[in-house]
Amino acid sequence: MLKIVPNPPHTYHSLEDTLIQAAEYALCAQTIAQQAVLQPKSPGSVLIMAAMHELEALRALLEAALIQIQLPSEPRTLH
Repeated sequence: MLKIVPNPPHTYHSLEDTLIQAAEYALCAQTIAQQAVLQPKSPGSVLIMAAMHELEALRALLEAALIQIQLPSEPRTLH
């Protein structure tokens, strides 16, 4: 039997690529939340603002992880 929908392609990304993609998704989600807050006051606006705060923290963590990955490994001395 033939499948109507093929399997999605297997794409294996590096950790850096995965973190970059996650940061882009977080930025998109944060932008959507910001646009929702600009709408007339709704009962969920406090929750949207809380989500924006969490997304901002997520983006900061992802950027810190990317910086750690992109830094050349330096030999560390053990004291």
